[in-house]
Amino acid sequence: MTTLVDQLAAYAEAMRYEDLPAQVVHQTKRLIIDTIGCALGGYHSEPARIARDIAASVTAERGATIMGSGQRSSADLATFANGVMIRFMDFNDGYTSNGESGHPSDSLAAALTVADLMQRNGRDLIAATVLAYEVFCRICDQADLKPLGFDHVTVGGMASTAAAAKLLGLTGAKLRHAFNLGIAPNIALYQTRIGNVSMWKGCAYANASRNAVFAAMLAERGMSGPSPVFEGVGGYFKAVTRKPFALTELGGAEHPYRIMQCLMKRFPLGQYSQTVAEAAIEVRSRVTSIDDIEEIHVETLGTAIRLMAGDAQKWEPETRETADHSMPYTVAVALVHGDVGEEHFEDACIRDPALRALTRRVKVTEWDEANRRMPEAMLCRLTVVMKSGERHEASVEYHRGHWRNPMTDDEVEAKFRKLALHVLEPAQVDELAARLWKLEETTHVGDLLRLAVAR
Repeated sequence: MTTLVDQLAAYAEAMRYEDLPAQVVHQTKRLIIDTIGCALGGYHSEPARIARDIAASVTAERGATIMGSGQRSSADLATFANGVMIRFMDFNDGYTSNGESGHPSDSLAAALTVADLMQRNGRDLIAATVLAYEVFCRICDQADLKPLGFDHVTVGGMASTAAAAKLLGLTGAKLRHAFNLGIAPNIALYQTRIGNVSMWKGCAYANASRNAVFAAMLAERGMSGPSPVFEGVGGYFKAVTRKPFALTELGGAEHPYRIMQCLMKRFPLGQYSQTVAEAAIEVRSRVTSIDDIEEIHVETLGTAIRLMAGDAQKWEPETRETADHSMPYTVAVALVHGDVGEEHFEDACIRDPALRALTRRVKVTEWDEANRRMPEAMLCRLTVVMKSGERHEASVEYHRGHWRNPMTDDEVEAKFRKLALHVLEPAQVDELAARLWKLEETTHVGDLLRLAVAR
């Protein structure tokens, strides 16, 4: 019997930079630039500091670089530290489907770190990144894990395992066992994103990537893992998805690569609120006084409501992690400030009585048309009702950064520069940006990570 791990391993082993279309290579570079920018933007956060402190307590004969600090640590702890920075701001890319959704760029923590460890070149990194995205997105297409109680990082760990194993040069049985070792012990709970959301929200995928790198390194040395990890009587299909699935399409000659259907974020908040925030900003220009707003009605897809407004804490956020996943709070921010930026998730802003009062005037309703358009669009309609009875409405189907409304290269770089300046000097940002746009010419990815170090 050919197992799903057999299929994934064969696909990973066959992945080559030379086979990738030019537009896929370019999009991959755009997403890597965006992700590194997000990591530098998250460098000063408390979770990132904690992760770096732990990583700094370890030295390794085969070490890897932590972005921002330049510290060297073991590959798994460097992956964790880099991953926490990437995810903290909730500003990195996303993928949505009728199954699971999430942030495939989180797997770049594993890809960048192992590429540094193994002295791989830019082309190797690009191929491993496309591979990670393909594994993540195609498996997400097959099942929605949230109603089953599991987090999307359970899939993310598989994507990170694929990237790490590819960059370690694993083939054959070792590559298959990397998947077995990465999947069996690393099933994550969805409670991470429910209720009063903790710091762990931004660390969960980083931990999945850390475990993936560890699994790949075990397999490199000959460790075997439980098999068949999907189809077995105690495997993933029985315990997690509750039913089997098949991957009938994987990117290549006959099928498009899913990396081309991933979105970038205009705002540092959950991906299902991107269109809602954009609609609120559009309406704001027609509202003469925020104090005269009676109610705000948001109509959008059911998935967005469940994730971004489905529990009481989303209406009275107490933490940054809850606020950036709160649709009502971000609607209020957009209407008051005309933007949603990182400064709007500081404690003083979250607890602003005026924002709290406006948040309570938000009403959300599931919209059949938005559900029908999912996942091709994230349609929303936002209506502000004034105390006078006047109504102002805006609809957005594709936010700026959606794959059907993509950012230009200049916009991608502008976002990167703004975030990178949290840590780097302007001259460093100039050099790093130039090198990343020519990533395929880089002979050692580690050199780029060492450019991304505060002076």
